[in-house]
Order: sequence, then structure tokens, then C-alpha cells
Amino acid sequence: MMRIDSGPLLSVVVPVYNEERLVRASLERLRAVPLRMEVICVEDASTDGTRAVLEAAEREGLIDRLVLHPENRGKGAAVRTGIAHAGGEVIVIHDADLEYDPFDLPRLLEPIWEGKADAVFGSRFTGSPRRVLYFWHRLGNGVLTLLSNMMTDLNLTDMETCYKMVRADLLKRLPLSTDRFGIEPELTARLAQSRARIYEVPISYDGRTYDEGKKIGWRDGIAAFWHIARANWFGPKVERWTPPAQTASGAAHLAARHGATA
Repeated sequence: MMRIDSGPLLSVVVPVYNEERLVRASLERLRAVPLRMEVICVEDASTDGTRAVLEAAEREGLIDRLVLHPENRGKGAAVRTGIAHAGGEVIVIHDADLEYDPFDLPRLLEPIWEGKADAVFGSRFTGSPRRVLYFWHRLGNGVLTLLSNMMTDLNLTDMETCYKMVRADLLKRLPLSTDRFGIEPELTARLAQSRARIYEVPISYDGRTYDEGKKIGWRDGIAAFWHIARANWFGPKVERWTPPAQTASGAAHLAARHGATA
């Protein structure tokens, strides 16, 4: 794995709701990744002991910034709160449930770091190891990705992936408003509307069963159809993005600023 712990500061936004059992292990795994990072946890008014676990993790330095929502608002709202508090040059969303492997993050960062991409999606369906689970979930994900692609004119393989990594100067200017799981199609639509350069890289995936605490269900899948249509047909105007790396000063400005070590 490429070590880029001297590269750009990565802001990792971790929305957390009722993950008392897993969140500490997730944070410890995240901190083991050889990247310069700040970890921003947004506690979305959990009803179990998650808040106490996060407060202890903050005292121990596993978390750089802990933001508490006074009432439950949903993943999208937590992501937007985290983005507002992020101070890094690149921002990525990381779920706290151990389904995603943070050691894939250097692979996601590389196209941005080299100045080739403005956003990178981690695809669970392009050949990397993954746990075999629900057929209907996979079919539904494929249908939602197809519908999103038809509206955005992208050719993504996994629109619903949690691992979306975006340059901070681009992400902070996108008009995002979704509160729940609709943040995934909304963010995809906004990036497409901004004409951002989007890459996909394969990631591993260890999905949970409902008995293990999986939260997204068929109602969220149905709602995603509306979120895709709303984001693409009724959303606010998005300004076209011109990355600084494409100015006359030269491409790959992040790589030029930080250098690479193999």
C-alpha cells in the first residue's frame, strides 16, 4: 500500500447513530491508516451508549472534533454538519459500522492527490473482496445506480457507496440539503452538475445483516427514487467547477505541494 502520510490533510466525517458496540473499533482501525487526517464525528442523538463511547474516544485522541446533534436528524444532516466543520483539503465520509475498510482510503485519495480527479467513489462491485449477502439489496442498488446514471450521464457502478471522497473546496460549495440516506444520490447529482472529474476505485466491503445492526431498509430504497429525481430535476443551480489544478499554473497541484513516497 502506498504511504502518503505526508500528503494533504484528509478530513474524515463519521456520522454516528446507535453504534455503541462498533464505533470504537471503527475509529481505532481508521487511526491505523497511514494518512494525515482529522476525524470529525457527528453524534446524531443516539439512544444507546454511543455518546459516552465517543466522548471517551475524544479524550483519548481518537477523535479530533466531536459534534453533538441535540435530536436525531439522519445521516445526510450529520454528513452536512461534518462537512461544515472539516478543515482538511480533502473530505471523505466514513461509516462507523465496520462495513467499509479504511485501509482503502489511500487508494481513493491517490487520483485526487495526483490532480486527476476532483471526487473519487469507492465501488463495492468492481472485483474486490466482499461479503455475500442480500440479492434484493444488490439488485436494488443496481437499479438506483442505473437510474442515477441515466439522469447524471455518468457511468458509475456504485452510486450508493458510502466512500465518496471529494476535494474540500469543491464539496463545501455544493448545495446539499438531504437529511437521511438520500445524501448519496444528492451528492452524486451535485458533483455531476458541477462537471467535477469523478473516478471510481474498487474497495472491499463487509456488509452487515439486519441482526447485526444494518439500518438502511426497503423504505429508504423507495425513497431514493424520489431523492434521485428531486436532486436532478428540482435542485438548485450548481455552478460549474473549475479546479485550480487545471489553471495555467499546472495540473496535479496537490501532488506538487506534497510529493509522494512509495
